[in-house]
Formats: sequence, C-alpha cells, structure tokens
Amino acid sequence: MSSAPTLQSRRALYIGGLDPQVTEQVLRAAFIPFGPIAHIDIPMDYAAGTHKGFAFLEFSSGDDAQEAIYNMDGAELFGKSLVVNVAQENRMNLGSNKAVWTNEEWFQREAGVKEEQEKREEMRGKERDAELLRERPPLGAR
Repeated sequence: MSSAPTLQSRRALYIGGLDPQVTEQVLRAAFIPFGPIAHIDIPMDYAAGTHKGFAFLEFSSGDDAQEAIYNMDGAELFGKSLVVNVAQENRMNLGSNKAVWTNEEWFQREAGVKEEQEKREEMRGKERDAELLRERPPLGAR
C-alpha cells in the first residue's frame, strides 16, 4: 500500500464496502480492466489488524475513472456490494485536527477532576439542605 497522497480530482475514486479479504492486489486486478491505475491507498485499522473497509484508487485518466464507476458501483467483490464514486475532500469540520486531550473537559473527566467537583457540589447541596432544615421551626411550633 503506497503512502503517496491521493489527488482530489475526477480521477480519484472512493471504493467502500470492502471485505476484510480484499488487498491492494485484489483491487488492482478488479479495476485494471478500466485503465492504468496511478495509485491505490487502503487505510488501515491498526488496532484490528485489517483495513477500514474502504480504499481510494486513482486512475491516470478521468474517463477511465468514470468507466470504473459505471461498471463497478454496486458490483460484488467477495460477496459484498461495492460503493464506487468520485472521492470527495474530507468535509468533516469537527476539530479532528486537534488531539482529543486538548479539550479541557475531556482532560478533567479523564483526570477525575470533574468527578471530584461534582462530589463537592453534591456535598454543598446536602449541607445547604441540612442548614435550611435547622433554620425552619418544627411544624408543631408554628
């Protein structure tokens, strides 16, 4: 699997719905009939030890990419239906370029700080309730 970046163009395809058995060689064999392939990238899930179920494939020509979409979108590979379309720029804007631990709330929760604050607030509330009960005269004394 090459580490070269996939270009955002009409030549770059997103291929989803990949079976875990699919390798770069399998994708190359499945898509080479449509034209010369410039690049294949299959993102890995290193925790699971397999790919993430999708890939990016770039043809040398936009016409070849369109032909691959026409013929392979909905086709089966290892018993799973493929989704093949033009790759889109990553549109998620959730601050994904920041590490999760840069979020102060996450850090406090993980460090136990937030739990301690909640316990302190709960104790203060109980103390306030007890003080209110002490200040109120008993019902029979009114």
